[in-house]
Amino acid sequence: MNTLRQLRYFWILGVMMIVLACFSDAVAQVSYTVTDLGDLNGGNLGCAMAVNDRGWTEIMYGTEIDPLQVGPLVKGRAGVNIEGLKIDLGTLGGKNSWTNYGGINEQGEAVGLAETDVPDPDGEDVCAFGTHLTCRPFFWKNGHMSALPTVGGNNGQASAINNGGQIAGFAQTTVTDSGCPPYQTTSAVIWKNGKVQQALPTVGSDPDGVAFGINNQGQAVGYSGTCTAANHAVLWENGTANSLPNLGVEGALAVGINDQGQIVGQVASADSTAAYGALWQNPPNYTITSLNTLPGDFYSFAEGINNQGQIVGSTQLENGDWSHAFIWQDGVMTDLNTLFPAGSNLYATMANSINEHGQISGMANVLSGPNAGKIHAFLATPVNASVGKSVADVARTQPKITLPANVGKQILHTLGVGPIER
Repeated sequence: MNTLRQLRYFWILGVMMIVLACFSDAVAQVSYTVTDLGDLNGGNLGCAMAVNDRGWTEIMYGTEIDPLQVGPLVKGRAGVNIEGLKIDLGTLGGKNSWTNYGGINEQGEAVGLAETDVPDPDGEDVCAFGTHLTCRPFFWKNGHMSALPTVGGNNGQASAINNGGQIAGFAQTTVTDSGCPPYQTTSAVIWKNGKVQQALPTVGSDPDGVAFGINNQGQAVGYSGTCTAANHAVLWENGTANSLPNLGVEGALAVGINDQGQIVGQVASADSTAAYGALWQNPPNYTITSLNTLPGDFYSFAEGINNQGQIVGSTQLENGDWSHAFIWQDGVMTDLNTLFPAGSNLYATMANSINEHGQISGMANVLSGPNAGKIHAFLATPVNASVGKSVADVARTQPKITLPANVGKQILHTLGVGPIER
């Protein structure tokens, strides 16, 4: 074989190897190893709401009267799980605490909402545990929980914290809400160093605002609306409320923003019959993409986004039952249960956060064993391997996940078209 022919042969062989390698990468399915984060204090409900880049999670832990018969939670606690170590964050004097989105940063500082031991003077129940105690936003660091101030009113909630220690949430004002008297209006707020750094404006004449997410640049997102509806998804930047585009009808909220300014949340469908996960991108003139939903499901909700643009969230049935956790990337929504190995024994119904390593935190139904029927928090870590037989393959019938009546009221708001409630 002459030299030219040898070079040509090895060139062709090299190209074939590259093509086969690319094809192998293309067909190799990313799957997940799944860690069951369990429950706390003998409870039967756990939902991991946030995960930082260390894989530390902030979790809402609860005890439901009967997990198989939907009823209210009788107690709830915010907790942090650090490599299997479960930490109960405590309360502010009352019985219960809880979490929202993005509630833990890289330093392990955590935020959320907690009851005090003081009855709400207006009989309001912002923490939603049926106690009607005042509910305050909290900051937790090094084993100590401290209350964050309101802007004159009785209650508030903290939702997210960035690596600079800025906290996003809402706090009540001294103004009576004309739509829900005698309750007070809410203002989206950014706190820092234990103080209100900024009370954020609403859109137009909307009386209420709530912030759910904040990135490391200090951009906050949430909604502007009334005490009963989220009218506008909002980006707050430099103290200005920027209404994000919708699908032609009023009704949207934003819950997460990455450091590139990509935003996720939920938007009412163009015909006002449903609500879908939404992606807003291409700042400063944002465009909106509806993520739609999975086959057989009716609603979807995009809850977390990382700097690679990977989105996680949840779908629901028409009656409001939680249905599937999903990951959305490159324009495709995938049921996480098709990527969880059968041995995980967890059927994922909610995905809330995704970190820069692609780890996902969420909530799942335990399929079998002594904890069958319980709802557990999970942490899913991506691996470059075929999933083999998946949870979706072995769960012949989809587990029914109907959260207790008071779960989720702290973190979600109605768009006027679906079952999601504040």
